[in-house]
Amino acid sequence: MAGLEAGLRWAQEMIERLKTGVTATVQLHEETLVGALAALISGGHLLIEGVPGLGKTLLARTLAVLSGGQYNRVQFTPDLLPSDITGHVLYDMKSGEFKMRRGPIFCHILLADEINRAPAKTQAALLEAMQEKQVTIEGRSMPLEEPFLVVATQNPLEQEGTYPLPQSQLDRFMLKLHVGYPEAEAELRIVQAAAANPGGMDLSRLAGVARPEDIRGLQQVLAALTVDAEVLAYGVRLVRATREWAGFEYGAGPRGGIGLLAAARAAALIAGRAYVIPDDLKRMALPALRHRVKLTADMELEGYSADDLLQDLIAATPAPRS
Repeated sequence: MAGLEAGLRWAQEMIERLKTGVTATVQLHEETLVGALAALISGGHLLIEGVPGLGKTLLARTLAVLSGGQYNRVQFTPDLLPSDITGHVLYDMKSGEFKMRRGPIFCHILLADEINRAPAKTQAALLEAMQEKQVTIEGRSMPLEEPFLVVATQNPLEQEGTYPLPQSQLDRFMLKLHVGYPEAEAELRIVQAAAANPGGMDLSRLAGVARPEDIRGLQQVLAALTVDAEVLAYGVRLVRATREWAGFEYGAGPRGGIGLLAAARAAALIAGRAYVIPDDLKRMALPALRHRVKLTADMELEGYSADDLLQDLIAATPAPRS
């Protein structure tokens, strides 16, 4: 227990530094902030959705710099090829040998900007990397860095020139966050910050807040957190309920439950607790499940969203006492 208490104190200090770095750079709603930190410290891939100009890319870059590891950014476009992400083999005229040229995916954090502007074939290039943490180039499997995290941004599907992500890829993202328009005071601070920094936000001051080994250390603390059997069963009930809930064409699979539990552990650690409570699962249910369910056509026509139905589902699913 003493070891866990010491680890918890260290984790709290590290999380506070990460939180300070994020809030000093980008204005976020509390739930978006918690979700972003949860993905970073648990190593779960993160999908951020919102209309252009709301700071999605800035948030992704901030997380990358704070983590202290190597990060690369790929702007997804209709003409982007899979090899532009993973890399390819080139023939070297001077040496007469074939040489491997690694793509930008070989880093700790990959920023996949506007991921849904590239066609499905290119989006699929991320699948193996996100699940297996390796890529295959010309039949050769190559491991990626550890930790490895994809932070992707996308525009709403109503935006022109977007391609919907296939469900198999959506399911690889632990969390999906919605970035909405800021409140009036927050928007004023954004404009003031932009006026004070006409050349753009300088993120170099965030370097050194954490290192890749610190992120791995946070993941070890997360794994040691206590999850009561009743709390775990409640999380499974939430996920299973999505498959039977009226209004969903299909619900979340087992990977949804795994992601929900990982996110709930992170939420507990962010709150300073060494154990998970039902409220952690409730808090993370929307970001962990909203991209893993699909509304029926009737529900879509009536203007409902996945969040609307998930909130009803959470309210109707009995939770154990904390």
